[in-house]
Amino acid sequence: MVGCPLGCPLFLATLLPTASQARQRSTGGAPFLAPARKNSAFQFQLRTLENDLYMKKNGHDPREFSAPVVDGPERAFSRGMLYAVGFKKEDFKKPIIGVASTWSEVTPCNVHIDKLAREVVQGVEGAAGKSITFNTITVSDGISMGTEGMKYSMVSREIIADSIEAVSAAEGFDGVVAVGGCDKNMPGCLIALARLNRPSVFVYGGTILPGCLNGRNLDIVSIFEAVGAHSSGKISDQELEAVESCAIPGPGSCGGMYTANTMASAIEALGMSLPNSSAQAAISEEKLADCRSAGAAVLNLIKRGIRPSDILSKESFENAMTVAIALGGSTNAVLHLLAIAHAAGVRLKLDDWTRIGKRVPVLADLKPSGRYTMWELVQIGGIIPMMKILLQEGLLHGDCLTVSGKTLKQNLAPVKPYPKGQEIIRPLKNPIKPESHLVVLYGNLAPEGAVAKISGKEGLSFSGVARVFESEEKALRAILDDKIKKGDVIVIRFEGPKGGPGMREMLSPTSAIMGKGLGKEVALITDGRFSGGSHGFVIGHVTPEAFVGGPLAVVKNGDPISIDAEKRTIDLKISKAELQERLKAWKPPKPKYPRGVLAKYAGQVKPASLGAVTD
Repeated sequence: MVGCPLGCPLFLATLLPTASQARQRSTGGAPFLAPARKNSAFQFQLRTLENDLYMKKNGHDPREFSAPVVDGPERAFSRGMLYAVGFKKEDFKKPIIGVASTWSEVTPCNVHIDKLAREVVQGVEGAAGKSITFNTITVSDGISMGTEGMKYSMVSREIIADSIEAVSAAEGFDGVVAVGGCDKNMPGCLIALARLNRPSVFVYGGTILPGCLNGRNLDIVSIFEAVGAHSSGKISDQELEAVESCAIPGPGSCGGMYTANTMASAIEALGMSLPNSSAQAAISEEKLADCRSAGAAVLNLIKRGIRPSDILSKESFENAMTVAIALGGSTNAVLHLLAIAHAAGVRLKLDDWTRIGKRVPVLADLKPSGRYTMWELVQIGGIIPMMKILLQEGLLHGDCLTVSGKTLKQNLAPVKPYPKGQEIIRPLKNPIKPESHLVVLYGNLAPEGAVAKISGKEGLSFSGVARVFESEEKALRAILDDKIKKGDVIVIRFEGPKGGPGMREMLSPTSAIMGKGLGKEVALITDGRFSGGSHGFVIGHVTPEAFVGGPLAVVKNGDPISIDAEKRTIDLKISKAELQERLKAWKPPKPKYPRGVLAKYAGQVKPASLGAVTD
């Protein structure tokens, strides 16, 4: 297939701007050509006049939200403030577009987004709008994983959503372009755009290129699994250092079909980003053009009066779910799409994943359970040829409107098929798995549901005995110290939305399991969640969670547990009377955080089965 794209020096990131150019295969035209970087004042005025006349003729006020902020003598102080940040007199007659940048040096996923935001600005102002760029936060799951810091990850989704909503509403933006690159940026941005319901486009920051060591492609999960291999004595200190120094060569989101690439793909299928925005390298000319096109697209949405509420429907969420399943995506897609639907006022339920999953196969042979990276999928055309296949088979709703101003079917019409001989996306007649790998389970351990990621490679059922741990750290230590044996069902509890609080991801223990060679020998159950990089026989989102008295709270060491992905069940094999007796005797623990943002989150958050939303 595709070999290592680059060599392996530690500071390889400095080569990225030239190394990735012209690597991506064209797959059909974008709905907007990237606007020129410079336009004359006359062109600006002409476009502004034409847009205003068109919109007013069609009943759309292009400055619905900005006019009350900047028009009239009584708003002189507002204009005075904006003159100071670069506005000119003519800018006050243009639609004002907020460019929400998630740039920071916290993580490679977002380190380049300031440059992408500047390209969005070019697109906005080339289409006769006026931009205002502002920032929101990010946290790095990859850095904080396995520590107390990871408890802030899900919390950050809410902070991102709240901050984008607050700035955009307070400043009177007529439209918004949000640029996100890490796991919580994307759903956070979409939650905000749904709440605001103003013409909006989302731009994905793009995937990282794979690292390379001895001819083998690496990514972040390679490091986590190397830790497990190192603890088993399978690799040396020097070999571990070689992996960690080469696996992440520069900017971009983690390179498998992990949460970032899953959510980017789902958002594109949802209709909230431009075609193929989800399948471009972070450092590429294609991504820069995508940003400029998004800036122009938001002005077109304003012109036509198209808002997120016109795009976000039950059918569009079904499209997003279908694409996430076909790509073998992250369990986090379940949480995040439930949350985005909640913000959009669309009734989406946990059981919808079962309904859709029964008819949608897994087609993509992508990491973590597969062989290939997102960068390699980019080389053969990204996700849109796969979407066209799904559409032709009646698995997507083609009439759903998108931010291009066209329907999904219209967007996909010019898309060319994948090149012959590619092995990344399987044909429908020969899928990796005939039904979804994202399996919703019920039983006496999860009366309100749990979410399993079952690729089929680990088997479809598991029975064993419980090994109970009250935190992720304690479970990880037991795995690394060889205290977990074949047939164990690792139970990690009090890691749910309220109990953590924050519902930490369990990439450290799941990667340690794989690194120890126990991927097919043990199962893991938690009321926390999993990184998109997790694989193995893993079940998360157990609801009700242990902290609120869910059955997980009363599991004891040695209890028999049975999991059946085909029957969609998860059960503690003790009598109903004994389970009720244990639950009756159980007493709730004290909250771990009495104040601060984690305490606020724990007090407001709803169950994982409802998307762990806070409103």
